[in-house]
Amino acid sequence: KNPPKYIRKQWYQRRVRAWKIYHGLVPDSTGMRQDFDSEGRLGVQLKNPPKYISKADTKRANHLFASFGVQAYSLWNKLPAKVNSCSTLDSFKSALGVFLDSFHD
Repeated sequence: KNPPKYIRKQWYQRRVRAWKIYHGLVPDSTGMRQDFDSEGRLGVQLKNPPKYISKADTKRANHLFASFGVQAYSLWNKLPAKVNSCSTLDSFKSALGVFLDSFHD
């Protein structure tokens, strides 16, 4: 089952913000820019997300794992190379829209 539309919109916005961080268009308050890996067969990838707290503290863990600084890593790495290697914001948004539209509601 696919997630609701508002969740998919959040995922879209987080991927766009990660692209902007990668290209230096917005401030990097998460330290994510240093975690981008060079382009390879899968395109630009993010190294594994940082582990700040253990999952034993579930209340704090739920807030942390729902945050941009953690979710953006996995959302970015799920993109195909032709999407995450786009050089302009408009081409990235267009390719991202096509990629996300390939999943049915």
